[in-house]
This record gives sequence, structure tokens and C-alpha cells, in this order.
Amino acid sequence: MKLTDLVKQSVGKEVLLMLDAHHLNLLGQTFRPIFVGKVTNINDGFITLCPVTIKMINAPEYQFPTPLHFPMERIVVFTPDFSSSTVFPLT
Repeated sequence: MKLTDLVKQSVGKEVLLMLDAHHLNLLGQTFRPIFVGKVTNINDGFITLCPVTIKMINAPEYQFPTPLHFPMERIVVFTPDFSSSTVFPLT
């Protein structure tokens, strides 16, 4: 199944996604690009998650204050129906 088809089926549901970057830097924090959130919109090759939790080692449940948009071509892992309450190791 293509990613776009899987994403379209996931609108309104929580998902886990990872980007192809090794690390990202946001607000002075370096973290692995692992995000969990509800798919709220899909357009022009982007997926919007809101609310979105950024899984960081020092703050594994950090909820970002605004929606985040992710380019579909940068997504390497997309797990539909993933609960944001699921705990997993980040190290």
C-alpha cells in the first residue's frame, strides 16, 4: 500500500511517524525525529498532526503548542492507529 493511501485512511486517528533525518534541533534541544499525533490534514504532499507529541529523551511527552506539517517524502516510518499513551524507550 502506498504511503498516501495509508495516510488518507488515518485522518482523524493517532499515528507515529519518523523522519529520515538522524537528529533535529528545536528550541535548543537535539532529538530523534519521532512524533506521535492525530492526522488532521493532508495537502500538497504534507501531513499535518495536531496535537503532536515530540518524543525527546529529556522530555518524552513534550506536546508541541501548534500543529506541525511534515513532508511525506521525508517520512521513513508511518505507524497508523498508534496510541500517544504508548511508552517505549528512546535510547
